[in-house]
Amino acid sequence: MLNEIIFYSLEKTIKRYRQFAQANINRAGIDITIDQWLVLNVILEFPELGQAEIAEHVFKDQASVARIIDLLVKKELLARTTSSADRRKVDMRPTDAGHQLISAVAPIIQQNRETALQGLQETESQQLKQTLERIFSNCSIIPTT
Repeated sequence: MLNEIIFYSLEKTIKRYRQFAQANINRAGIDITIDQWLVLNVILEFPELGQAEIAEHVFKDQASVARIIDLLVKKELLARTTSSADRRKVDMRPTDAGHQLISAVAPIIQQNRETALQGLQETESQQLKQTLERIFSNCSIIPTT
């Protein structure tokens, strides 16, 4: 039965959380998706990263990240310029509107996390995180055949 498979429960939970989080952002009248918000935050935190590295940070393929970046530029939340250090490289930075949006979404994200983790003790939360990190690490090992 599917409900007995831990990965089914994990996927179901992730999808429900993303729907819940997106609904709360939408309810606040903010025009951004969770994925767009993630990409914008990664660029803010790590402005030196290229699209491939951004994709790794947000667990998306490069084509999806390229589309998200294009949308963020179109929404005037992100600015792209040719790098002065390397003309083959593009520098990206959130615009003033991008910074304002990040600030507006931050309390919603915080409340989403608090609601989702409601009833969990700190030790349970830490144990869950350690367990998920162990599973992630186990799946990072490339099997030799």
